[in-house]
Amino acid sequence: MAAEKVKENAKLNYFFIKLFVVLTHIVLLLNVYLNGVYDDTAAVIILSAFVIASDVIYFMILGTFTQDTYTVDYLLVLIANISLIFQSCFGGVQFNLKHFITLTAGMISCHAGYLFTRNSFKAEKFRPYCYAGIGVLMVIILLFAGSRSMWINIGSFSVQPSEFMKPLLIMICASSLQSQQTKKKYWIIRTAPNNIGMVLISMLIIAFQWWCRDLGSIPTFAAVTGCALINRLCYPKAAFSKRKIAALAAGAVALVVVAVKFAPGYVKDRLYVDIWADQYGNGYQQCRALIAMAEGGWLGKGPGAGRLSNVAAYDTDIVFSSVSEEWGLLAAILFVILIVLLLATSLINTPKCYYHGTIAVGVTAVFVVQMSLNIFGSCNMIPFTGVTLPFLSNGGTSIVTSGFLIGMLKASQSPVFVRNIVEVEPESGDQS
Repeated sequence: MAAEKVKENAKLNYFFIKLFVVLTHIVLLLNVYLNGVYDDTAAVIILSAFVIASDVIYFMILGTFTQDTYTVDYLLVLIANISLIFQSCFGGVQFNLKHFITLTAGMISCHAGYLFTRNSFKAEKFRPYCYAGIGVLMVIILLFAGSRSMWINIGSFSVQPSEFMKPLLIMICASSLQSQQTKKKYWIIRTAPNNIGMVLISMLIIAFQWWCRDLGSIPTFAAVTGCALINRLCYPKAAFSKRKIAALAAGAVALVVVAVKFAPGYVKDRLYVDIWADQYGNGYQQCRALIAMAEGGWLGKGPGAGRLSNVAAYDTDIVFSSVSEEWGLLAAILFVILIVLLLATSLINTPKCYYHGTIAVGVTAVFVVQMSLNIFGSCNMIPFTGVTLPFLSNGGTSIVTSGFLIGMLKASQSPVFVRNIVEVEPESGDQS
């Protein structure tokens, strides 16, 4: 009886969550209709139809599954269609079909990430294939991306294969308690064998990013590795060592100093550039971004009324400023808060086991670092790096990868479906 009452309460709660999602989208669409800049009302009608219809379809699909929690799914639907509305309004209201397709692919990718990592025992066995996958991606980039570039152009589409390294690295960095029990001595270090492999592959990725001049992604990979090292040094019942933590911190500081010292000239210029003294050169994008945010104020100039759409990367690297200009700084901040809430679900619904907990930490590290680099770079608080803002920036590779990562986050708190029970092999010593 008590279990049935809990289920009924959960259904009621999810009903109100779904209602909130739909009402939020309706309010935003009404703002587009009343205050937006458009030539034809049909543009607003088409956008509204796609947003509301996709809400309903997503809810119907989710209703076919029985999970412990739908929190991640509903938040992702809310975020995805807010992103679609924002992207469809930049420079004038016009339904952005390409962004809709990539967001749909991101939702599918989310479920794929969940299925791939929901069984920690089986997922951990994929670690060797993750190493191989990173190697294959590097070879593909070297063969097809051109001279020291990360992008592969296929007709009118561009793909950044290095994005797919993020979930692979997280799976390499994820660790069960059992895998940390067997330790060997390597020179002066006594550690688990897969710890050495994790550090080496991380160093290879960072060196590869450096060689391909994609320095903006290096902090993301470094953050994932750093969090993984802390997890492996401080796992439950481990012999906690302050000296190890101090050595790790000192090593990180040393790496930053070396990176700054040997950074390419154009990177050093970004560290010390006065954007207002060079607002038509290296500081052009950041100057325009700051001006747009100032003009938008707290409530914005109106959907489609922004001028930042005339600046390169308005819908990717400086998308936070584009949203601030048209919708207001308040709306841009609220969107970021929604992503933070999405990440915080792992604190509300605790991971099933230590392995899934380390996955949740890795996913959170990726999103927090990328959001920080994008937002603070647009605001001129740190050097401009050119990384995307998850789910908001235009770009298929980024959105699909972000969706897969959120699926991994969902796997950390939702067991296998009840209607199609999958026998999960026991994780001896892996439960926390």
